[in-house]
Amino acid sequence: MQLASPNLDVLSSFMTFLPSLIQLLTTYWKLILASFVIWSVIVFLRRGKQSKEYSSLLAPPVGSSPSHQASLNGSDGIPPMYHRSYSQISDRPTSTKLSSQDQEDLNVTISQKQDARVKQPYEAFLVLDVEATCQEGAGFEWPNEIIEWPVCLMRWKDKSNLGKACQLEIVDEFRSFVKPTWRPQLSQFCTELTGITQAQVNSAPNFQKVLKMFARFLARHGLIDPKSGRPIQRFCWCSDGPFDVRDFVVKQCFISKAPMPPWLKGDVLDVRRVVSVWAVASGNPETMAKQLEALGLPAFQGRLHSGIDDTRNIARVMTELARRGVRLEPNTSINTNRRWNWMGKPGEVLEHTLMF
Repeated sequence: MQLASPNLDVLSSFMTFLPSLIQLLTTYWKLILASFVIWSVIVFLRRGKQSKEYSSLLAPPVGSSPSHQASLNGSDGIPPMYHRSYSQISDRPTSTKLSSQDQEDLNVTISQKQDARVKQPYEAFLVLDVEATCQEGAGFEWPNEIIEWPVCLMRWKDKSNLGKACQLEIVDEFRSFVKPTWRPQLSQFCTELTGITQAQVNSAPNFQKVLKMFARFLARHGLIDPKSGRPIQRFCWCSDGPFDVRDFVVKQCFISKAPMPPWLKGDVLDVRRVVSVWAVASGNPETMAKQLEALGLPAFQGRLHSGIDDTRNIARVMTELARRGVRLEPNTSINTNRRWNWMGKPGEVLEHTLMF
């Protein structure tokens, strides 16, 4: 291997230029030094200004509240993604403006935090609390006849395309008194309990006519087919306890010799049973007042044992359960062929079997 020989011409030229360079530095050294000092000061000032601007972005405004300062520390519920260091988001330094992808992720996270909705299987709810004839001391074995048929129709205000919702409201009401046929005369106990007068039931339609009137109500709201009576939307009956549809409706259909229509054989939700889940600490909420109390709602509104007032208060409970994210679905089975010992042929009450 041979070593390259030095270029003598280049070396000679450099030695000739060196004395001139030394003379130039000697003559203008003050000017060169002053220029270097000025350049250093300018760089120092610019860096100081940038540092101050960056600090002002992180510091809370003057006079800001402790809650604002807490929000900078991530304790105000802002999604954690908003507080990640730039190295976790990208390889570029953090800027005060979020990228389009980061902004989209932030909007989705906030939306998920604010959306308390759950998937609800029903489009509508029929809240029912009937009033019926009664005798003092008689229980649910008595052949009660329905004398008030009140219903609150409830629908979702905010149901999404995925079926999620949490805002339930009353959209319409139906109410009719009903004329009893087996024992047309109301007992004093019944009148005092329900507030329903003899004159009101005397002028009311019988149960078969009320069923036809209510079927038109359901058809008008698109819940059933007006000809066949078959449900065309998913709806669920709701009551305070299982008694209204399971007992009173089945009894009344027998006494009136009225076949139970298809729309009345649907699913039933016992609201009291659902509330009991939220009332473990306060015991079983056997009354509507206790249910309202267990859910932290204002006291009962209206008159107790007035069918329409009871129904409206059950609807209040339904609204609160929905707001809390409870999935509202059936929890009570109905036996349309159930029989009591006082039942003879269809429409016949065997009075000798009764204790009163």
